[in-house]
Amino acid sequence: MNKLTSAVKVLVVDDQPLIVEELCEFLESSGYRCVPCESSRHALKRFSEDTEIGLVLCDLHMPDMDGIELVQALQRVAGKQRAFEAIMLTGRADKQDVIKALRAGISDYYQKPINLDELLEGLQRQEAALEERQKELQLGHLNQKLQYLSESINDLYQDLDKVRRSPAQDTDGDISADDTGPLEIPTIFNQLSPRQLDVARLVGKGQTNYQIACELGITENTVKLYVSQVLRLTHMHNRTQLALALSPSNSAMRQRVTAH
Repeated sequence: MNKLTSAVKVLVVDDQPLIVEELCEFLESSGYRCVPCESSRHALKRFSEDTEIGLVLCDLHMPDMDGIELVQALQRVAGKQRAFEAIMLTGRADKQDVIKALRAGISDYYQKPINLDELLEGLQRQEAALEERQKELQLGHLNQKLQYLSESINDLYQDLDKVRRSPAQDTDGDISADDTGPLEIPTIFNQLSPRQLDVARLVGKGQTNYQIACELGITENTVKLYVSQVLRLTHMHNRTQLALALSPSNSAMRQRVTAH
C-alpha cells in the first residue's frame, strides 16, 4: 500500500530496546506511525488508550507476558467493536509456538534477524486485511441500525393502522363517523390483503386517487395499482361498480353488484 503516511498506527513491542528503536525507525521512514513499547504491560496500556493502533508487531518471548498472551489480552480489550492485526517476531521458530500463535489469531510471523523489506511487505498485507475487517465491522453496524429502523417503522405503521381502523369520536365521546355502525363487507372482499381492503374502502367513500394516496401515505401510482388489483380480484369492471359495492347507503345495490 503506497502511502506517504498510513492512517493506522503500529504497536511495536519487544523487551530489547535496540530492536524496538530499529523497527520504529525503519517503519516510520516507510510511512507508518509507530508506538514503541518495551514490555507487554506497557503495550497493553498504550493499546487501550490509543484507538488508532491497528497493527501489532510483538516479540514472542518476553518476560511477564509473552507475545501470544499479549495478543490475547489485546483481543479482550478490543472486543467485537475494534479490529487489529498482529505479527509475531521470534528468535527461534519453534513449530508448536508458531501453531499456537496462529490459533490465537496472530496473522503472520517472522524469524529474527528480521528481513526488514519482507516485514514491510507483510505489514502492508495485514494493513489491507485490516481495512477489509473494518469495512465489515462498519457494515455490521449499519445493518444493525437499519434493522432497528425497520422495526421502528413497522411499529409506526401498526400504530397508524390501529388509529385508522378505530372509530372516530366527537368531543362528547359519541361515535360520529357513521351513525349506521361499521359497514358490513361483502364476502367477495375477504380475499383482499389489508392494504387492498383499505384502498377499496376509500374508493367506496368516493375518494380520489390523490386523496387515498394522502391518507395512506403512498403514491398515486401505487393507489392505481391497488385499485387495479382489487378490480381484478373482485371481478368488477370499474371503480364505480366497486364504490357501489361498498357504499353504506346502497345495501340493496351492493347485493346486486356483488352477486355472482
